Amino acid sequence: MLARCISLRFLSSSNLPAHLPAATPDFISLLTRCSTFNHVTQTHAFAIPRGLDRDNLLLSKFISACSLLGFRDYAYSIFRHQQQPNVYLFNTVIKILSQSESARGAIVLFKEIQQVGLRPDTYSFPFVLRAVASLSSLELGKQIHSQILRHGLSSDIHVSTGLVHMYSNCGSVDDARVVFDGTTHRDVVLWNAMVAGYARVGDVDGACGLFDRMHERNVVSWTTVIAGYSQMNRPDEAIGVFRRMQVEDSIEPDEIALLAVLSACAQLGALDLGEWIHGFIDRKRLYKIVPLMNALIDMYAKSGNIEKALEVFENMKNKSVVTWTTMIAGFALHGLGNEALDMFNRMEKESVKPNDVTFLAILSACSHIGQTNLGKWYFERMSSHYHIKPKIEHYGCMVDLLGRAGCLIEAHALIKEMPFEANAAIWGALLASARMRGDVEMGELALRHLVEVEPHNSANYTLLSNIYAAYE
Repeated sequence: MLARCISLRFLSSSNLPAHLPAATPDFISLLTRCSTFNHVTQTHAFAIPRGLDRDNLLLSKFISACSLLGFRDYAYSIFRHQQQPNVYLFNTVIKILSQSESARGAIVLFKEIQQVGLRPDTYSFPFVLRAVASLSSLELGKQIHSQILRHGLSSDIHVSTGLVHMYSNCGSVDDARVVFDGTTHRDVVLWNAMVAGYARVGDVDGACGLFDRMHERNVVSWTTVIAGYSQMNRPDEAIGVFRRMQVEDSIEPDEIALLAVLSACAQLGALDLGEWIHGFIDRKRLYKIVPLMNALIDMYAKSGNIEKALEVFENMKNKSVVTWTTMIAGFALHGLGNEALDMFNRMEKESVKPNDVTFLAILSACSHIGQTNLGKWYFERMSSHYHIKPKIEHYGCMVDLLGRAGCLIEAHALIKEMPFEANAAIWGALLASARMRGDVEMGELALRHLVEVEPHNSANYTLLSNIYAAYE
């Protein structure tokens, strides 16, 4: 029994509220040792006969521990058996539910607070607003905002931050800015939430403008703007802000900042900065963070150094499916189709299941080396063996593959068989293949469809005129 392993050095009773039962230190000691469901149930069994489960503070700690260990349903069941929960206990469970796929349950529980005669406090609202944000329910968010005003809690900094985050997540950055401007005392967390709100809706200039007004910045502030520029395909500005961070505030970048800057380096082919970041990762011993190493592989591949990308890959002890896919895509990008296929074979031998992006890279590799039949085989294997349903991007790769091989009739037949409407990329691939093969009839057919989906793209008409010119 876990109960027999209680440390003799109990927590000092002076650190605990006076009303708590004498067995509280034993209970807390047990709680800190829990790591399995069996431990949790034994600790619960220890608490019940001593009446510890009737104390909302101790029960809150127990429920939080259960949730952290992954036993959320058990934690919720225990909460439901508490006959007189207080608002603190309600808040604990709302917080747990708001951080999971059970966001609707958090909202139901929040409504229950007032139904049982309690009053939500400055912790209740931020937790439920987080649940609303995850659901992107603007109408519900406005209803809760009205309750905040009625309870006179709109001036609380934590509540204001929750509102800014909620409105931003729901796409209403103007409402978020109204809350922000109406908050008299702002801390760096609130400023960061508002900057992130602008970045989230793609207004990175608005984010940067607000960022420049901040009197106090932390690594989150800088990272938000760097990531915003990177995600909006503005790598120059992303790198510029990164360099400002190093010079102005001497703040050390965190993992998210490094990921954003590596993405910008990959877009620009900024190999020098990418190599500096690689050195920083090594110095700070961050090489165990798999997403960072994946970003390094991608950066090296897109910056033209496929050998260095492979070196990073081979030195990684832990590889995810993204790691393998990034390396395969890097080979395909460099026209090294055979190397990409060999890497895929290694991946299968190591029992790593590919995903839909892996197959995009594989089909691209087959196209680069003209392996039409092999591409067909992989396309079929994708669904028959791995049960991955092809997306429109996979059909686009196949149309390109067939078109490059001169199989235009087969490519057109595949387009007609697709379970969705062909987009401009697919008709464009067929048109480009028709131009390559001088097939006027197929070129005209592709253009008719292209005119419907993107009538203002003059490049399509240029391609067709080139087909006519070559035919004459």
